[in-house]
Amino acid sequence: MTSSTVDSAFAGQPDEPHASSLAGRLNWLRAGVLGANDGIVSVAAIVVGVAGTGSPTSAILAAGSAALIGGAISMALGEYVSVSSQRDSQRALIEKERLELQTDPAGELIELAGLYQARGLTAETALQVATELTDRDALRAHLAMELNIDENDIASPWHAAGASALAFLIGGILPVLAILLPPETIRVPVTFTVITIALAITGVVGARLGGSPVARATMRVVVGGALALAATFIIGTLLGTSGVV
Repeated sequence: MTSSTVDSAFAGQPDEPHASSLAGRLNWLRAGVLGANDGIVSVAAIVVGVAGTGSPTSAILAAGSAALIGGAISMALGEYVSVSSQRDSQRALIEKERLELQTDPAGELIELAGLYQARGLTAETALQVATELTDRDALRAHLAMELNIDENDIASPWHAAGASALAFLIGGILPVLAILLPPETIRVPVTFTVITIALAITGVVGARLGGSPVARATMRVVVGGALALAATFIIGTLLGTSGVV
């Protein structure tokens, strides 16, 4: 097979998993699903707990709003700090590699060839591959092989923070609406039902994105969320009936 044939075949399959941005998109989708799931469970647990005390709708609305805003800000701050630390570390590694290429290009070429040889290529082929990649973009070749980093694909902490907060808000608004819209006599059962369905959906989506068994992953999410809601509702009911609140 000639090189032109390989290039043509590769160009004709843009949606295959070897597309460079696919892994990044999947990571963002998984993070969004997890953020929405956090919003669903945490906000639902709070509003159900407050409802269990027998508090009026205004108190439930206040608690749900506080949980929404506080949770979204907390998620955004956590993601910003985490991604900022990761970005700083990646940038430091990139600059270190750039300096090594400037000061010892021959040694870096030998190192890259050795890495390809360790992957199973013959010494001659490994040196040829390393040479061609170095001639094209030495820094990119070393970052990809040594550190699995793409210089042009470093996550933005601001984007990560915004996406995390938005995912939490989207998930968290659901239990607030579910607890406030139905009549008072059935709002808790309705909320339990709505949240169970929502968790099942996020469980299925997360499992498919992660390539894990759908039934097992979904069951974990649903059971965990149901236990959280049941626990807060029982605690809220006990506090309400005891006269503490």
